[in-house]
Amino acid sequence: MKRLIALGASLAIASASWAAQPNMIIFLADDLGYGDLGCFGHPIIQSPNLDTFAKQGVRLTQCYSGSAVCSPSRSALLTGRTPHRNGVYTWIAEGAEVHLRTSETTLPKLLQGAGYTTCHSGKWHLNGLFNNPAQPQPNDHGYDWWMATQNNAAPTHENPNNFVRNGQPVGQMQGYSAPLVVSEAITWLKEKRDSSKPFFLAVWTHEPHYPIKSDPKFKALYPNLTDDVQKEHHANVTQMDHAFGMLMKSLDEQKLTESTFVFFTSDNGPEGDGIKSPGRGSSGGLRGRKRDVHEGGIRVPGIARWPEKIKPATTCEVPVIGSDLFPTLLAAAGIKNEPSRVIDGVDILSALDGTAARLERPQPLFWRLHMAPNMKIAMRVDDWKILADENLTTFELYNLKTDPTESSDLKDQELVRFAALKTQLIQHNASIDAEGPDWWKRLSPNGGKPKGPEEGKKKKRDTK
Repeated sequence: MKRLIALGASLAIASASWAAQPNMIIFLADDLGYGDLGCFGHPIIQSPNLDTFAKQGVRLTQCYSGSAVCSPSRSALLTGRTPHRNGVYTWIAEGAEVHLRTSETTLPKLLQGAGYTTCHSGKWHLNGLFNNPAQPQPNDHGYDWWMATQNNAAPTHENPNNFVRNGQPVGQMQGYSAPLVVSEAITWLKEKRDSSKPFFLAVWTHEPHYPIKSDPKFKALYPNLTDDVQKEHHANVTQMDHAFGMLMKSLDEQKLTESTFVFFTSDNGPEGDGIKSPGRGSSGGLRGRKRDVHEGGIRVPGIARWPEKIKPATTCEVPVIGSDLFPTLLAAAGIKNEPSRVIDGVDILSALDGTAARLERPQPLFWRLHMAPNMKIAMRVDDWKILADENLTTFELYNLKTDPTESSDLKDQELVRFAALKTQLIQHNASIDAEGPDWWKRLSPNGGKPKGPEEGKKKKRDTK
């Protein structure tokens, strides 16, 4: 307990050199690969707004999502806790028991309590019973205003009909998902929020998650692509980039740019194999893709901007992860948090502003994918990454500094290091299991539905 309180107290200390209570935006893309933006090396995809944004702030070359699939990454981002610890261990199918419980303390809830006005616009995917009082909804986790879908925009990104705004179905919308999601956020900023308060805004687009649909004007930007699937995907990333640009332009028009801390990232690596349909995203040459805890499934684009606080046109090579946003934004707002439970993320402000080349982590970077057939675990300590199957019987060891593509397994060469990391991984995994709910033991690994027709009836739902 003393360690946890000390960690919480450090949040207020770390924020001393930063402006008190800035506005904050987390912009989260869906299935955007590490190599899917121009500013991260893609030779074809046009992402002019994010490329410009990267020049205005810091580009994070070792930015990780909290998981290799969507729902767990989102839960880690909002709680600062690794997914098996907070219970959201897999992607959440419609109707599933798995959800983000109100017993978890979320970032918007804490910011709301500290005087922030809050809004979520876009994909939610943190419960199976969406817009149903049987499970918590966005407002139960600290959002004053929300417009969301349970998972994907349906039937596609074009003219979606499954959005819900503050508990009321919106009906058929005209347009494409990312611009619609951003338009909602802009309307809230201009007309709905309490402008006397600082704001926290979560904008979580569906793009480029399948099934995708892109505005013809963005597909027209790729006249030389003969593969229609590739053209649709690349245009979809550009569609998301365009929406991001809409939001940044609105901040400029409302004179909010200087006072707003913006963080852009993705929930996991790219879909598919990159060659066949679906999925033409790029892992940037890293091994693995979505649903894989090798680098290509979890290393994602990361860009942060805070004028006069973060140096423009800079690069950060310090490893960071989605769960770091919880303590980081609290620190930026000057909010002291004394958690009664383990927080896996750390304050990364000193890495973003270039004053720290390394971060001290009481908890190691950790990923666990309970999703057949890729039931794997991974842990990173400094430059070393160890992987294991879920039964902790087979292992791999890589030095990411010299081998970012994870091509040379060093467990037989680095015997002492491997033994130490193996022991640490086993112990760390056990401590997480001891704290989190047992959903992963008794529910399906694919979507969190009951394993059998009677299974869901045997356990009372834990909505707390």
